[in-house]
Amino acid sequence: MTDWTTCRAVERNPRKISGAWAFTGTRVPVYALFENLESGATVQEFLEWFPEVKDWQVEAVLRHEMEYFKAPALP
Repeated sequence: MTDWTTCRAVERNPRKISGAWAFTGTRVPVYALFENLESGATVQEFLEWFPEVKDWQVEAVLRHEMEYFKAPALP
């Protein structure tokens, strides 16, 4: 599971969207990005549909997730 606590582009607040990880300063959950990409949307389309999310935030989330997959497996 990805540790989002080190990604400054996201935040978690138990009083917003049931405590799901969201893009900082928004009510857009991080999982919305991945669901949209999985469904065939482009990053540009996602940014158009969720204008409160900034392009640097999407880039930071994707880079953060990429680093997770590059990390060595735990024993």
